[in-house]
Amino acid sequence: MRTLEAMFLGCALVAVVAVNVLADDKKEEKKTLKGTITCSKCDLKLTEDCGNAIKVKEGDKDVIYLFIDEGKKEPYHKEFCTTKGGKKGSVTGVVSEKDGKKYIKPEKDGVKFE
Repeated sequence: MRTLEAMFLGCALVAVVAVNVLADDKKEEKKTLKGTITCSKCDLKLTEDCGNAIKVKEGDKDVIYLFIDEGKKEPYHKEFCTTKGGKKGSVTGVVSEKDGKKYIKPEKDGVKFE
């Protein structure tokens, strides 16, 4: 009987851990962000190397999402790098947050300009 109880408790513990892992995965979600796409170095002064970011209006404040991509190697980077203020557009991809910073991993062809 004790063996059965121990097995039941072990299974319950595994189920609780699995639910927590699945809940953490749901923090990343696919979204389309609309705003100003710009260089994270030249315009925003947030990174040491040129990278990509989008500034979106959420409520009454601006929120910056850094792109998880190849930075200045991306073909769309030349569209706005060194252009003060960037260019209006949208990014579709998976949104995440780490260490208080927000990120988006653009889908293939997920970056569009107006």
